[in-house]
Amino acid sequence: MSDPHVSQLQAVEALLMKYFDGLHRADTQLLDSIFDQDARLCAPGIRRSKRQWLELVANRQVPEALGDAFAYRILAVELCGEQAMAKVSCPLLGEQFIDYLGLLKENGNWRIVAKQYADNPFI
Repeated sequence: MSDPHVSQLQAVEALLMKYFDGLHRADTQLLDSIFDQDARLCAPGIRRSKRQWLELVANRQVPEALGDAFAYRILAVELCGEQAMAKVSCPLLGEQFIDYLGLLKENGNWRIVAKQYADNPFI
């Protein structure tokens, strides 16, 4: 019998890998599928809707096409029932971002409902 906590952690980690893949390939359809429709994306001095952010992703350079290494990493995941918080490292287009992703499991599916991100000041 599998531990339900482990299977939930694996589901969150699988979603995070889709997030990394979507960022790396600028795949807005994939990113749209893993973010809640009402998700907010926030950085210091910046607030965006999911739609606004996906438009930016669609119109920027594609890391995969530039030959950028796929060096995204999960730094931490904390689960509490049907909510999770993930801290991830996202080297993207010459920057090094640390993202904090808030996730909820609703209707049997994990979705990102909030994203906070900023350049990593320690690099």
